[in-house]
Amino acid sequence: MVDNYNVDEESFSIKEQFGIHVFNDDVMSDRLPKNVYLSLKRTKEFGIALEPDVADVVANVMKNWAIEQGATHFTHWFHPMTGVTAEKHESFLSRNSEGRVIMEFSGKELIKGEPDASSFPSGGLRDTCEARGYTAWDPTSDAFVKENSLYIPTAFCSFSGEVLDKKTPLLRSMEAVNAQALRILRLFGNTTSSRVTATVGAEQEYFLIDKKLYDKRQDLIFAGRTLFGAKAPKGQEMDDHYYGSIKSRVSSYMRDLDRELWKLGVYSKTKHNEVAPAQHELAPIFASANVAADQNQLTMDVMKKTALRHGLVCLLHEKPFASVSGSGKHNNWSLTTDDGINLLEPGKTPHKNIMFLTFLCAVIKAVDEYPELFRISVASASNDCRLGASEAPPAILSVFVGAELEKILEALESGALIKKNHREELMLGVESLPNFPKDTTDRNRTSPMAFTGNKFEFRMLGSGDSISCANIMMNSTVAIELKKFADRLENANDFSAELNKMLSETVRDHKRIIWGGNNYTEDWVKEAESRGLPNLRTSVDALLCYDDDKNVEMLEELKIFTRAEILSRQEILLENYSKRINIEALTMIHMAKKQILPVGIRFVGELCDIIDSKKRLGFAEDCVELRMAKKLSQLNNELDIAISELESEDSKAASIAGDIKRQAAYYCESVLPAMEKLREIADEIENIVPANMWPFPTYSELMFNV
Repeated sequence: MVDNYNVDEESFSIKEQFGIHVFNDDVMSDRLPKNVYLSLKRTKEFGIALEPDVADVVANVMKNWAIEQGATHFTHWFHPMTGVTAEKHESFLSRNSEGRVIMEFSGKELIKGEPDASSFPSGGLRDTCEARGYTAWDPTSDAFVKENSLYIPTAFCSFSGEVLDKKTPLLRSMEAVNAQALRILRLFGNTTSSRVTATVGAEQEYFLIDKKLYDKRQDLIFAGRTLFGAKAPKGQEMDDHYYGSIKSRVSSYMRDLDRELWKLGVYSKTKHNEVAPAQHELAPIFASANVAADQNQLTMDVMKKTALRHGLVCLLHEKPFASVSGSGKHNNWSLTTDDGINLLEPGKTPHKNIMFLTFLCAVIKAVDEYPELFRISVASASNDCRLGASEAPPAILSVFVGAELEKILEALESGALIKKNHREELMLGVESLPNFPKDTTDRNRTSPMAFTGNKFEFRMLGSGDSISCANIMMNSTVAIELKKFADRLENANDFSAELNKMLSETVRDHKRIIWGGNNYTEDWVKEAESRGLPNLRTSVDALLCYDDDKNVEMLEELKIFTRAEILSRQEILLENYSKRINIEALTMIHMAKKQILPVGIRFVGELCDIIDSKKRLGFAEDCVELRMAKKLSQLNNELDIAISELESEDSKAASIAGDIKRQAAYYCESVLPAMEKLREIADEIENIVPANMWPFPTYSELMFNV
């Protein structure tokens, strides 16, 4: 196997290297017997169950190919409720009847694995003693070779069949939206499309910092973000980092990251500097929601490992630095048929494209009827650090469609569609530059759910989260609305009249969710309240809504989750919320006690020595050292009190272990404010203590030293 990690730019061919570590369609069509290949292709494209005798053939060919790529092991790669992926590696090593070493991989090993499920979150579905779990091969997502192992994407469930992962409900939601979208297509006379797929392009934001500086900060190591840190003299005020020239060290990292991802079949397309210093973004080409989710998890893993090879650390926390913008993921979602029709493509005359308007109305209705589920899909303690700041959408769900589509929807509500469609041409005023048609919609970067030409961009996702949860809710809520539409239209005596009436009613009843203004302002918060839109400010507020009857009934009706699985996820997410804040609180206490307070006390001592010397010389009265010593001594006392208060609040929260809902609420309402108070005092101390005495790297060093 050729390692192209350090090869010259000129010798790296994207066409030759792309997907070389992936057991993709090209490899399968070339190596599998034709009948086996066609059977597997039917499974991949249409969800038809794999024939038993096919698995052994596929497994043998897959093993031989993987060994050629340098693989010695295989692993069933799955997505448990930990938020990261999991893998247990088994070698191909076996022995024959004569005791000789052979390399073996059976269809049974390909299709099913048995990891120990007792240590993965189950939310009460399983007792610790009930350890058996199963992984099941997902043939719709390609296997790949990484670090000398064959990775096989799989679903994960318990011994008794409860879903313990994020892939299974995502696949269920994709089936649901496919089934209901096809019903709508048939009503519009489409008899050729046989499958509708939810497609996703997940933009990924991240920070890069120097590894040597990272190693000196316990908060970054344990919590993934800085829990202390005074604002640097410069942040993002000058808007000079966004799309700015990429530093050589970062450019080298990005180049190698692209190469690694390309070899793994990830269509890494776009890279640029983001708004904050040391912040960057990567964006791929669209893939099916399931493949996109797998590839985004893979991308985050490769990003971190590639950074280490460059002496860097890739931070995926939503808010690594308090004084600048945090990082998110923009989930670009659409519906596409197997014969290439984008169902959210308005076309040149969107006012005449009634099928497009039907799907558009379904999304609008879905967001308005199930805003809690969208908020739940992005809920985490870390994402709460950025949602609602002047950098990310607030916790209020709204939909942006643009001025032209708003007018069309208004006309649709009144029953009189616009007769003319004017596409403006942008005149740039320079003869050598081309004039070009203006898009149907502007972009609203403050909107949590923005229509951007032929897709919806869900912008509330956290940078470190799996995109599976958001797409489960997107697919499911749209599927239930399409189902309601289809049920109504299939029973209509006059299809056209009923369709017009239905769309008009939908716009009338759900236009409150449409908002084209600035979502970052307090005016919008007040306006949203007047419209009756929920504002679930914290993840705890959102997660307590998970088991609301309307949410449970919808998810059960579509067979995405059972009630027990919903309750288990609610418990897991609330427990994760509490655990994360507890870790952060304990880290703050340790850093404040062992690092910050001792430095503050030491510097007061040094100031006092100087004051004593000045007294002996007769001019110590009201000197700068005396004023600094008094101020710092007071802050040290306040810090000591704040440490004790945080210890007390964290201890109280930990004692509420028997009631996960009340415990999470206490961490949110009492522990977090105590953490903020401690930080405020510590950051003020940092601004007094000399830089050479401060115990860990500052914001200036972290953000401007790559």
